Amino acid sequence: MSQTVSPVPRRALLIAGSSALAAGALAFWLPQPSREFKSVDITGADYARDFSLPDHTGRLRKLQEFRGRVVAVFFGFTQCPDVCPTTLTEMTRVKQLLGDDGKKLQVVFITVDPQRDIPAVLQAYMRNFDPQYLALVPTEQQLPEVAKEFKIYYKRIEGKTPSAYVMEHSAVTFIFDTKGRVRLYSRYGLEPEALASDVRKLLKEA
Repeated sequence: MSQTVSPVPRRALLIAGSSALAAGALAFWLPQPSREFKSVDITGADYARDFSLPDHTGRLRKLQEFRGRVVAVFFGFTQCPDVCPTTLTEMTRVKQLLGDDGKKLQVVFITVDPQRDIPAVLQAYMRNFDPQYLALVPTEQQLPEVAKEFKIYYKRIEGKTPSAYVMEHSAVTFIFDTKGRVRLYSRYGLEPEALASDVRKLLKEA
């Protein structure tokens, strides 16, 4: 594909790619939606177990350091026109809905575009949403590995110039409980009120 995809088709591709991923080749690892949670309950899954990646300050981050907090992990890129900023804005709304418990929710953004999403760019991007959000920057070698671990899809779509490419990617959020176990798979478009309800239930378990 040699042309930059227009915003509407690109968004459709992002969501369609995520849906196809869940319904097709990886359908076996997605249980049915839980009656208890609004998100898909994937408790006991043998993927999305951990990460070990530098953040936008250069500090190495692992999932275990966030014990005691619910962690929301989302993959994207800073030049994403709609899905990524919408998801991060909605996570900010979730924190607001949680009130004092909002400080117990850690949002982690993992870039699928390390070539352009250098630390300074990511730091500025995170500040647009919440200064406590973390952006992780895998190397070109680490990105396929972490994508495989989380079973997410990403693909570079070339544009008219070498720097005008876009990234297709799975538009989903992984939610970890306070013990660092992956518990929920939240598809793009879930209302902040529903996600806040899920986070409260995980916090109550603690």
